[in-house]
Order: sequence, then structure tokens, then C-alpha cells
Amino acid sequence: MHRFGLIGVLAAVVLLLGGCGSSSPGADAAPTRDATLVLDFTPNAVHAGIYEALARHDDVHAGVHLHIVVPSASTDSIKLLETGRANFALLDIHDLAIARERGADIVGLMAIVQQPLAAVIAAPAIATPRQLDRSSAPVGITGVPSDTAVLDSIVAGAGGDPGNVKTITIGFNAVADLIAGKVAAATAFWNDEGVTLHAHNPAYHVFRVDRYGAPSYPELILCATGSSLRAHPALARSVVGALTLGYRQVLADPQAGERALESQVRGLDAHLVHSQLQALLPAFDEPGGQVGVLDAARLRSWARWEKRFGIVRQTPDVSAMFTTRFLPARAR
Repeated sequence: MHRFGLIGVLAAVVLLLGGCGSSSPGADAAPTRDATLVLDFTPNAVHAGIYEALARHDDVHAGVHLHIVVPSASTDSIKLLETGRANFALLDIHDLAIARERGADIVGLMAIVQQPLAAVIAAPAIATPRQLDRSSAPVGITGVPSDTAVLDSIVAGAGGDPGNVKTITIGFNAVADLIAGKVAAATAFWNDEGVTLHAHNPAYHVFRVDRYGAPSYPELILCATGSSLRAHPALARSVVGALTLGYRQVLADPQAGERALESQVRGLDAHLVHSQLQALLPAFDEPGGQVGVLDAARLRSWARWEKRFGIVRQTPDVSAMFTTRFLPARAR
């Protein structure tokens, strides 16, 4: 469920060539090579650890000069990876599963968040997802394949019948359509639209998918192609190490993460960044303070759910889809 603004390909190319990368803090710390990382969406609070790593020069100290690329469409990340025009990309775990099922050689290296971000956000009058199978008003979905799975899982998990829910495709207009009363609920992200709607009216209800039957899975994954990992394992280890440090620092000092993000990305609403980051902090690490962890048991539970609700036809092979060999030893 990606939401993209009007950012052209030209902007991505400009970023790729020269912008949004850390600069060397001194001649003695010159990076050994450049690398590009394509985000999943326009920069926001979920990316705070990345921008914190750049602000602290964690990438440079690890031997790599990391450039950030903002995608212009939901398929950009995968295309840039597969064509070799980007080294790394953040992918929604469902997009990763779909890409691999069609044969893409893309592998997950690190979890950016440890919890699902997917949710159904409902009008104040909808106190439980079960009411959605009796509502005369439709539920808005973006049209992304995982939307239906999320909606069905939440309604079924609340004891309702997903087959009775009326849906309408609204694209990425959940906030506007809910405020206008055009839909009874909408699929969205609790850390983004959920925070925005709560600021507008705290009476809106946010039903997170993992609280209604879905397993707890890492929604956002750092990925690379298998061929690039085989050819440049040290580069992957350096980038994963730098991002791990960045997210650890955000957990230790969230305000520093906010400043790092806002200083490098123009036009952000500081109040919204603060609210979103506060909501996200518990999702950045595992119990015990580990970031980046890819837990095999949790991923196997997710894989079974992924097939059950029709996002993919076959249960994803978790052992082939993810690798932990580039994570710091204590995060494996």
C-alpha cells in the first residue's frame, strides 16, 4: 500500500547523481565506493534512521557513500534494482513476495520495522471491524493487491464476514474520503494516515491487521538482488551496518532523528513528523533493543498468512527470500 506524490523521474535521477547522500566528514574518512538506496515512498518518519545514519556519517565510516533515491511510482524500486541502476531498495514485504513469485531475484536483508503497518481506519461510528460487513457505506481500498487481504483478515478476525463487505477503489485518498464521509472505513497505514486522522479527530478507529488475526511481521524490508549480494557482499554488510546504527540512534534520541530527517528533506511538517515517529518507535526494534532482525519463525507465520489471503499463490520460501548474514552478529 504505497502512496506516491508527484515526484518525477528527473528528481530521482538528480538525487541518484548528487543529492541526498552523506558527505565525507574529512579526508581521512573518504568512502570506498558509492551506493544507491531507493525508498519505498516520499521521505517520512519511518525513514528517520536512514537520514540519521547520513547525518552521523555512519555510511562513510563504514566505507560507503550512500545516496537516497525517491521513487516516482510504486514499481520504481523493483525496476531500479533489477536493472542494476540501484544497489538497494526498501520494499513492502508483500511487494517483495509478489516480485519473487514472478521470478525476481530479490532478497530481504534487514527489517526496517518489526510490525505490520497495514490497518483499516474507520469512521467514529464504526467501533469494531465486524460492523463493516453490515454497513451500507463502502470501505475504500487503494487497489494494491494486499489491501483486500488486509481488509478480509481484519473483518474475519473480528468475527465478521469479509464476503459481505462493500468496497470501492479510492486510490490513496483515505484521509480526504474518511473526513468527507464518503466511506465507512479505508485501508491505510496506521503510522501515516492513522496519525493524520487522529490529529483531525481522535474518535477515528484504527484497526491494525496484526490485532485481528494476522501474524506480527516486518512490513518494510531493505532489499537487494541476489546477484549483487554475491558480487558485493562487503557493500551490503556496510550499508546494513550503517542503517542499523542509524535506527539505534533514533531509538536512543528520537529528537535527533527528527532533526536529521527535517534538515535533509524540505517541506516536512515538524509536528506531523514528531507524531509519526513517536507512534513508530516501538516498531523499530525487537524486545531487547535489536533493530533489523529477521525472525524466521515470525516470517514463516507471515508466509502462511500471505498465501491464505491470496496475496501470492504459493507460500513464500522464507529461507530463500531472506538472509541474515549481513546483519550484525547480535541481530541475527
